[in-house]
Amino acid sequence: MKISVIIPVYNAEKYIAQAVESCLQFEEVFEIILVEDKSPDNALQVCEKLVEKNNRVKLFQHADKGNHGAGASRNLGLEKATGDFIAFLDADDYYLPNRFDAEKELFKNPEVEGVYGAIGVYYYTEKAKQQFYSLFADRLTTVYKKHAPKEVFRGQLGMLGSFGLFSIIALTIRKSALDKKLSPMMKMHLRLHQDTEFLFRLSYYLDLYPGVLEEAVANRGVHEDNRITQVDSGKVKASISKVLLWTEVKNWAENEPNFPKEELLHIQRMQRSFDIANSSFIKKWGKIFKYLITDFRSIRSGLYNINWRKSLF
Repeated sequence: MKISVIIPVYNAEKYIAQAVESCLQFEEVFEIILVEDKSPDNALQVCEKLVEKNNRVKLFQHADKGNHGAGASRNLGLEKATGDFIAFLDADDYYLPNRFDAEKELFKNPEVEGVYGAIGVYYYTEKAKQQFYSLFADRLTTVYKKHAPKEVFRGQLGMLGSFGLFSIIALTIRKSALDKKLSPMMKMHLRLHQDTEFLFRLSYYLDLYPGVLEEAVANRGVHEDNRITQVDSGKVKASISKVLLWTEVKNWAENEPNFPKEELLHIQRMQRSFDIANSSFIKKWGKIFKYLITDFRSIRSGLYNINWRKSLF
């Protein structure tokens, strides 16, 4: 196997060396492609030193050396990849020693186009653990049992009940299979959830097989500067991002010839539900903002309408 590992790098000077070292432990990893995305810290300098130390590490930036987001960075990495297989890693995550155990066996079968596994959680600091333990705990992110490839798309959509999830950092893809239908690879206008949208399309077009599901093959690194921190602390942004995700999925499904009717109806329902929820949320906080502006005196005097306030929640 010749595996290209693609790592988008942004604001990760503290973590990128560990991510790279976790890749270098595998003989199967043919190259590690770092795509530096105009980090505000010293990540570029750290990447340059990593390149100097090992010829398997390659460094790229966008043509304008600007910041384009994780999706665009992964796309650039895919363009530059020369291995037979593609794997992904985020700069603050890392692989475990069993990362490619299942892949080495499963990819002997030419019908296997992709393999997914389970990921665990590593808290870099006690503060990060206190802040995010309620989100991640010590759970595995995994598909709960082995499913046939044709069921994976429906499972990812939430149509098979308790299916579970897999993460892009525990996914390995046969590069030749990627060229079939997945263009563009990552939707660059989705600044959030572009990997989720990519996994939906991937599981629709390709035959993905379960690898190691009962234990982690990689760890999600959790720290105070995680992107999830910004999403979690800005609920309006998070709500809008889900609307954008499901709108993108709906538009793709509606324009895909012979798309299964049941799956399409499910996607349309999901898109509507997030759209309605987002509209209600914005409308509620719009009313609050308007009330704060137009009736500030009565608020200060404690005379505002209690029943009106209760109706908002």
